[in-house]
This record gives sequence, C-alpha cells and structure tokens, in this order.
Amino acid sequence: MIRDIVMMGDPVLRTEAEDVTVFDDDLRRLVRDMYETMYHADGIGLAAPQIGLSKRVLVVDLRREAEGEEPERIALINPRIVWESKETEKQSEGCLSIPGLEEVVQRPAVIRIEGFDEVGNEVEIEADDLFGRALQHEIDHLNGVLFIDRVSPLKRRMLLKKWKKIEAEAEDE
Repeated sequence: MIRDIVMMGDPVLRTEAEDVTVFDDDLRRLVRDMYETMYHADGIGLAAPQIGLSKRVLVVDLRREAEGEEPERIALINPRIVWESKETEKQSEGCLSIPGLEEVVQRPAVIRIEGFDEVGNEVEIEADDLFGRALQHEIDHLNGVLFIDRVSPLKRRMLLKKWKKIEAEAEDE
C-alpha cells in the first residue's frame, strides 16, 4: 500500500523515532508499504518518520542494474552507526520530504551499521559510496535530522527560503 509522504514542517520529522520491539507481520507489512511508497516516489531510501510513523525503520534500494552486481536493497530496523571513517565525501542530496531542494552534503566516506532485518535477525553492514550515503541520510531521519541541517547556516537559510517559495506555489495550485 502506498503511504502519504509527510513534508518538512511535520513535527514527526524532527522527533527521534522510537525503537521497534516487536518483529511481527505488521512490521513486515510496514516494510513492504515503505518499499512500495519509495518506488512510487522514485526514491532510493525512505524512513518511517517520512510516512508519519515514529519508528526506527528504514528501507534503501539502489536498484543496481549492472550484471553480476549484488543489489543494494535493505530494510533495517533499529539501525545505528557503530563506526565511521575519518575520510569524508561531498555529494548532492535531496529528500522525498523536501521535494525541489538539493544541496551538497559532506558525510563520512565509509560507515558500519548494526541493526536488525524485518524478522529480527541481527545485521551488520559496511557501506560506502551512494549506498553508505543513503543509509546515513535515512538514519538521520530516524534521529530527527534533515539533510539541510548538515549544510552551512547560509546555505540552510537559502534552502529554507526556496522551500517557502515552493510551498507557496503548491498552495496556489
């Protein structure tokens, strides 16, 4: 089922999400809905707060098409970054909850994450490149952080001004 994506300004996006304690059919249904919602919105990642749920659940799918490559598709429950490289990389990011805005964000180049899959099995992942960046972006959502919080104050003010203009235009339609 495709869920509505909440937009910047909704308080759930600024709240630290709650740990999942029950790994049941409802959780697996939520994960399926999140994938479906993310694909429908042409995204590569989605966190439960983005559909209005304060739960520590995220999905990422880079839909690798290259022959012989493992798909980088994962659902993580209660993920946490346990290590990050000192080396950083800058890359442009956008967000399904802030459509129309993009900005370059600096993040650790490599991270290690621990968490669980949707049936409760422990998972440990080391990720880099776009996969690592997407996971960091979605974990930020679980902590009430948006990508615009990771840019300079000046760029943030410019992005917020642009967002107000986008919102006003949407209301006029």
